[in-house]
Amino acid sequence: MAMQQVAETTVAEEDEHMGPVLIHKLEACGISSSDVKKLEEAGYYTVESVAYTPKKQLLTVKGISEAKADKIMAEAGKLVPLGFTTATEFHQRRAEIIQLTTGSKELDKLLQGGLETGSITEVFGEFRTGKTQLCHTLAVTCQLPVELGGGEGKCLYIDSEGTFRPERLLAVAERYGLSGSDVLDNVAYARAYNSDHQSQLLLQASAMMSESRYSLLIVDSATSLYRTDYSGRGELAARQMHMGRFLRTLLRLADEFGIAVVITNQVVAQVDGMSMFQSDPKKPIGGNIMAHASTTRLYLRKGRAENRICKIYDSPCLPESEAMFAINPDGIGDSKD
Repeated sequence: MAMQQVAETTVAEEDEHMGPVLIHKLEACGISSSDVKKLEEAGYYTVESVAYTPKKQLLTVKGISEAKADKIMAEAGKLVPLGFTTATEFHQRRAEIIQLTTGSKELDKLLQGGLETGSITEVFGEFRTGKTQLCHTLAVTCQLPVELGGGEGKCLYIDSEGTFRPERLLAVAERYGLSGSDVLDNVAYARAYNSDHQSQLLLQASAMMSESRYSLLIVDSATSLYRTDYSGRGELAARQMHMGRFLRTLLRLADEFGIAVVITNQVVAQVDGMSMFQSDPKKPIGGNIMAHASTTRLYLRKGRAENRICKIYDSPCLPESEAMFAINPDGIGDSKD
């Protein structure tokens, strides 16, 4: 019995060590509980979120003076490693990264195992290419055990286009032999109505992730609201700045909680003189801000019947190649051709 308690304590300590450090740990470092509460109210729920934030951002929190901000950042820096590490150590950490299965063996092979956690994967393509269907499949596969290609965590789903359908989740759950009601309970869904609301939802997401284990955050689509909230060249700079902040928050959540972040993006047709020399004149919207924020970019296009083609458009480690997958009644799967 005593041995069992020791084992449970060790597992709990390991989990605590592996996960993010909760903001209340700062109280033990001499930061007053009232200041910690102010940080929580401003959306900082972990020590990592404070450590990764610029000082000028902390100064915008009501009741945090420059001296307090300096002290908070100094204490956060002691709890979170922010310095250099050897490439060997980093390589070992990379080897432990969990990858989420897409439901298609061919697509997983293209991604060398599946979608990577701790980074942003952008999926773009025109309508009817399977972006939302891929998101629905991932919302279920992220709940699978690690040995089956899952992340053993819940899913957060931010929907800006009104295309979320729980029935699709139930069909995918049945395919994997999971309980439909449990799968639905493990997906936290929110509808975003404007770009400010979309950013606000990330603060709520941060609070939820600090309380429970999540393995995936989906934003479908990350850019549709920006296309309508900001119009014309006059508002382009404001749009790109707002989008840059939103994407930076997503990357911070991926770093902080080690979750996989999947965002979908729309395309725009190029109508300039160069488009006539290109076989495919469509390009993703969001410009360079979007291109630099995404770790891996996947381009989806239509194939024959229910088949779709996925191309690695940009990745720091994956070669540029293609794979064919299919949209089946039970989610994303392999093409029968």
